[in-house]
Amino acid sequence: MSARPSSRWLIAAWVIVLGSYAVVSHLLGRGAHLAVFADTVQCLIPLLANAALLINAVSPNWRRTVFWMLLALGSTLWMVGQFGWTYYEVYLRAPLPTPFAGDIIIFLHTVPLIAALGVHPYAKRIDPPLRFGTVDFSLLLLWWVYLYVFTVIPWQYVTLNPGRYSANHNILYLAQNLVLIVGFASLVWRTEGNWRRIYAHLLGASATYAVFSLLANRAIERGTYYSGSVYDLPLLISFLWYATAGILAYRWQAQEPEPEAPEPNALENYRQYNSPRAAWLAMAAVLSLPVLAIWSLYWSSAPDAVREFRLVVTLIAILPFTFLVFLRQTLVDRDHLRLLGTSQASLENLRRLQSQFAQAERLASLGQLAAGAAHEINNPLTAILGFSDLLADDPSVGEKAQGIGQKIRDQARRTGTLVSSLLSFARQSPSAQRSLLDLNAVLSRAVQLRRLDLRGKNIQIDLQVEPALPGVLGDPNQLLQVFYNIITNAVDSMEVAGGGTLTIHLKRTPSTVIIDFSDTGPGIRQPQLVFDPFYSTKPVGKGTGLGLSICYGLVREHGGHISCFNRPEGGATFRIELPAVPPPFPLRAVPLPTGSAAPDENSKNE
Repeated sequence: MSARPSSRWLIAAWVIVLGSYAVVSHLLGRGAHLAVFADTVQCLIPLLANAALLINAVSPNWRRTVFWMLLALGSTLWMVGQFGWTYYEVYLRAPLPTPFAGDIIIFLHTVPLIAALGVHPYAKRIDPPLRFGTVDFSLLLLWWVYLYVFTVIPWQYVTLNPGRYSANHNILYLAQNLVLIVGFASLVWRTEGNWRRIYAHLLGASATYAVFSLLANRAIERGTYYSGSVYDLPLLISFLWYATAGILAYRWQAQEPEPEAPEPNALENYRQYNSPRAAWLAMAAVLSLPVLAIWSLYWSSAPDAVREFRLVVTLIAILPFTFLVFLRQTLVDRDHLRLLGTSQASLENLRRLQSQFAQAERLASLGQLAAGAAHEINNPLTAILGFSDLLADDPSVGEKAQGIGQKIRDQARRTGTLVSSLLSFARQSPSAQRSLLDLNAVLSRAVQLRRLDLRGKNIQIDLQVEPALPGVLGDPNQLLQVFYNIITNAVDSMEVAGGGTLTIHLKRTPSTVIIDFSDTGPGIRQPQLVFDPFYSTKPVGKGTGLGLSICYGLVREHGGHISCFNRPEGGATFRIELPAVPPPFPLRAVPLPTGSAAPDENSKNE
């Protein structure tokens, strides 16, 4: 409803401008004063249209910006050609020469309008935007310049023939305007909503201008045209219509929210800028050059000088055409490589995701199995603990029996700890109590526990702590178990190789704390399988294959990520990434329980 008053206001402004122009032209009559008035108005009206079109160019959507700037460029070129017309009639007070050198500028003003047909400002924003468009616009501009030089210029500078000049100019200009009209008509058919109305206005303005150019050129041929005559009314109507399209588009676009930019899509970019249609048009433009040259040589009735000129022009035009086509093909090849790289990365990510899904399914199955087994083990384990307590605390059985009872109780408690870990891994037990931890302290404790068994072995552990490390929210016992298990696996791997060094390096990012465990052992044969349940490289009876699977579950339960890979220089690296606590929280180290037993040796994985 709000657009109707605006349309009525614009129609009223039309009537006032056109009526005033007609009245003043009638009162002045044909002569110098009318030429001054008409030429001045015909310079100002395109300027008004230019301003109305450019107000839409300030947009975060690059398509809309380019679209309206191309339309404004077309209006600007026509205005520059009109300035040349005004220079002769107003400043020099001389009739316009025939042929007129500024005709090529007025002729080329339609080229940016044709280029705007392929911008599609209604589409979603796709990046990168301009490199293909610039090459395509250059090809389009060069092709129309070549056609003008081939068909019109010979009768202006090679062999002066005003009749042939005007006839060829008018035919080529009419063909150009028809291309523009057909393009806008197809867009009116294909679009909808406000953009259909915008294209409809642009179609009406272009059709009106085509009528003006046809009538005015016929009048010039008959000698009945003069500045300020009735033939100029369609010209004024067309530029006022362009201005109306710009003003209404500004109102309609202000009422519509700016569409959100989608994520960059390499495939969509390829389809948008490397479509077969663009390639066919480029090939047609290049092939038209030798075709026109052959026609001029063998079938044209033009003088020899004109045919020679056309042949030279064609040979010269082949050079920039070839360069632009080569440049476009180079850009296409680069997009092919980028698309291939993106597709390969997507395929690798898909495979990695499938592997993670498969691993999650295996861990879920293991979790269910572990939960059932743990519940079944807990019942006899409770009885074992009870009887072992009675045996260990009963002095009447003797010291030897008490010692045996104490050992049974210790092993039963260790078994209970393993059952608790299995339940935690299966997510069947309540979440552990989380506190703010200093990972430097947790890692130092894990290293101290493991160093106790390294005496006499050619194995070193190098702990490189980070002084200003942010805190991590977690359970100290669980993380101690994870670190101890990974250190133990690395030590076992290097012990097989005759010794080595395990380097533990802590570092931070803005949002995470990263711990790298890098050993100098033989590496891992299948890094992608080490976190799978029951996968082990140790001899039968020396490992259950559950250690790293439990570590994987504990790290994920802490919101982190664990991975492993072989290093190029040899050895393997386990990387743990844990979310860091924001700096405003004070860092409070949680003391580790003294006398905590090291994690069960049977949980070793590698």
